[in-house]
Amino acid sequence: MRVHLAEQARSELFEIGEWIERDSPTRAASFVEELYDACMRLGDMPNAFARIRSRPESGIRMRVYGNYLISYIVGTRVDVLHIVHGARNYEEILFPPKP
Repeated sequence: MRVHLAEQARSELFEIGEWIERDSPTRAASFVEELYDACMRLGDMPNAFARIRSRPESGIRMRVYGNYLISYIVGTRVDVLHIVHGARNYEEILFPPKP
């Protein structure tokens, strides 16, 4: 199945690389590549990872890769929504409070 990274996910991937680069420029590039590959491999088995337990009706699934969480939804393609560090409040990112 085809995989598409949302603009926000692409931006987050870039920011992750910048963050890691502060301590290890060499590792930054290789880790971002690994994280990107983990996203792309979601197309091989899109239903392999569970839906978010607190909101299964959203259809959003979560894959863990190292310390990072890859959130995505499966439709006619796999749409990667966000790539965030596991210490962040992913529910607040995925489901921001309505004004």
